[in-house]
Amino acid sequence: MASSSSNAGVQNPKKSLGFVANAIKRKDSSIQFFLMTGILLLSVRSVGQKYRINDLREDTSALRQEQEGITDRMNNIKSNLRAEAALEPTGLFASRLRLLFGDDN
Repeated sequence: MASSSSNAGVQNPKKSLGFVANAIKRKDSSIQFFLMTGILLLSVRSVGQKYRINDLREDTSALRQEQEGITDRMNNIKSNLRAEAALEPTGLFASRLRLLFGDDN
């Protein structure tokens, strides 16, 4: 029993290599693992950016449509105001609208 207790105090170096020691021992596979992990992370980021670009394109399209709608409404309001101003006999309202809208007519 004395011999087994003396062996218990000494660790077997083959069995219990630390993480760093194991990484140094298998340097090539460790480097390959870290490179592949880096490539995987870059790929995931790239896919995320691709989806973000698609979302931004959709947002841009929606904003352009909204801008066109607002421009159409603004032009409609201007034309209605001009038509209403043309009905006024003094022409003061029409001249004031031309100044506000920057029209040369």
